Amino acid sequence: MQETMNYKGYQGTIEYSLEDNVLHGRVLGIKSILSYEGNTLSELKKDFESLIDEYLEDCKNNNESPEKPYKQNIVINLEPDL
Repeated sequence: MQETMNYKGYQGTIEYSLEDNVLHGRVLGIKSILSYEGNTLSELKKDFESLIDEYLEDCKNNNESPEKPYKQNIVINLEPDL
């Protein structure tokens, strides 16, 4: 199970790198690759929130619409006799 955190409608992962001895994550549900890191959970959360704020501000300054996170649901319709 992967842990996540949420901010302003965006969801980000919480991961740990043994090799780099650092917490890191990426924003889920959008095409853009947005990543963040921190040495503590508090730093990770702060970097995640700052990243989202900067992303939204950049979109506003460039007159672009920010990507809306998509839901990761799959709907499967089956025939009754299956």
